[in-house]
Amino acid sequence: MTIKEQLEALLEPLLEDGNCFLVDIIIKPSKVSQKVSILVDSDEGITIQQCTSISRRLAKQLEELEVFADAYTLEVSSPGLDQPLLLHRQYQKNLGRNLKVTLKTGEVISGTLIEASEEIVKLQLPAPKKKTKTPIDPAELIRDIPFDDISKALIEISFK
Repeated sequence: MTIKEQLEALLEPLLEDGNCFLVDIIIKPSKVSQKVSILVDSDEGITIQQCTSISRRLAKQLEELEVFADAYTLEVSSPGLDQPLLLHRQYQKNLGRNLKVTLKTGEVISGTLIEASEEIVKLQLPAPKKKTKTPIDPAELIRDIPFDDISKALIEISFK
């Protein structure tokens, strides 16, 4: 069992308590100590108190089970806005927000997330800024993107 798998197993009961879910585990080795970053979230958003509680309970288990032989730093947090969306559940949580989606082909699409399923995400594209002579069919401004075609999806932050 890898360290990541051990961490997932230890986190599972801790996350169920607060209706949270695991987004990612990032382990970065360094010369002094490795950094273990646990990214968790919930459908309603996660609080600092929930992250602290998960961190304390996980740290206690890691020490008891001696999972890490060397020094490490444990960090439990929510994924920041700079983190890409990885799970279907994250897309569901962010319905109505603007996304910047990079496809595996390299194409970049920006729009408002209006629907998300296991297979596709649906974006409402912005209307063209220039007036066209022929009216635009609103259906042309909706783009279905197969989930498997997405390389990276980030929430676009607007300060308007």
